[in-house]
Amino acid sequence: MRNRVVSVYAWLIPLLPLALALAIYLGEFQSVTFLFINHYTQFLPDTLWAWFTFLGNGWGTFAIAFPLILLAPRALTAGIIAGAISALASTSLKNFFDLPRPAGVLLDGSFHRLGEPLLQKAFPSGHTLTAFAIATALYFSCEKDKRRPMLILFVIAALVGLSRNAVGAHWLTDVLGGAGFGMWCGMLGAILTNLIPNRYLLFNGLWLRLVAIGGVVAIYAHLTQIMDHELNLPLQYASVVILLITLALFIKAQLNFTSPKSK
Repeated sequence: MRNRVVSVYAWLIPLLPLALALAIYLGEFQSVTFLFINHYTQFLPDTLWAWFTFLGNGWGTFAIAFPLILLAPRALTAGIIAGAISALASTSLKNFFDLPRPAGVLLDGSFHRLGEPLLQKAFPSGHTLTAFAIATALYFSCEKDKRRPMLILFVIAALVGLSRNAVGAHWLTDVLGGAGFGMWCGMLGAILTNLIPNRYLLFNGLWLRLVAIGGVVAIYAHLTQIMDHELNLPLQYASVVILLITLALFIKAQLNFTSPKSK
């Protein structure tokens, strides 16, 4: 058993964005904060914000993280478990709160929106929740002395959240809520993965082969769906290339592992 991967104090960190979200909501600053961010983020192109949104899509993050099946299977497993937990949490929380999105409250044309209007199931932002869950899971899957460079993952996750304001899909409170709940999901994913013995994460084991099959499913998803916005199609095709190359290397390694050794 590895040492504790998540400190007791780390569980308190998500309370900060959640408390700020509550303050904004109770203070009736929803519209003001949303319109401010939505306006000033338009100094950057829609494509950039659409691409950041893609990084909060479950299929997108899985494809980009897929090479970890060769490099760090435990970290990839933590990301997968955290992603599954975040999907359940997002659906449950959205149904429980059932709050309107900006397009369901503000006048059409009063803010910048990318894509079709989304009206309901605002809190929390699912893309932000997913991004922070996976960032947190990957961070706590690293050894403590190697975690500092992984902080960049939280910067990327924050940009994913910001993109949800930029494209007009979520309030700032939704993003803050997604960040808070996402970090908890990621911590839980890292802890559960830490309980898995090494023998179940062997390169030629059943689990990684199932993950490889998931890579095939991800290729199908990227080729048959438009993920969030058409602007993301170049990223989807790039993701397919990542998946194909990784699968080819994985299969080659499997064949080399099972082939009889030369005398």
